[in-house]
Amino acid sequence: MKTSIGIKNVNLAKVAEVLVATLADEFILCTKTRKAHWNVEGADFYNKHLFFQAQYEQLDTIIDDLAERIRILGHYAPATLREYLSLTHLSESHLESNDSLTYMKELLSDHESIIIHLRENIENFAVEFRDAGTSDYITGLLETHEKMAWMLRSHLK
Repeated sequence: MKTSIGIKNVNLAKVAEVLVATLADEFILCTKTRKAHWNVEGADFYNKHLFFQAQYEQLDTIIDDLAERIRILGHYAPATLREYLSLTHLSESHLESNDSLTYMKELLSDHESIIIHLRENIENFAVEFRDAGTSDYITGLLETHEKMAWMLRSHLK
């Protein structure tokens, strides 16, 4: 059934295209955060193990909400590893060390990259594509990533 929510189909398609790429980024970041949770080593293991778990659980929720936002707009969410890897602008993790600081630096860089990507699109959603709902949603997502990045950054000082 056609989505009829007051946004032109061409604009819905453009918004969905950006959201699909964002979903891929979120999935890759979540996977990398799980890797940190599973593989972190060192004297701070237990605390960082729990810290990374809290972050990947938050990212799991983001992934589900983002996929649902794509569906709300009448498009389909990608759901295969191949799709995610072809759509993301993040790279897979190939770290030399399993210490918490190494993981945190890489995850912080990915959060900051996503923040920049989200910030670049907020105004486009609202003004160019006439989709205030997605603009608002992305603003909230941006704020969530800013807080998650702050948490990582605070560990690195």
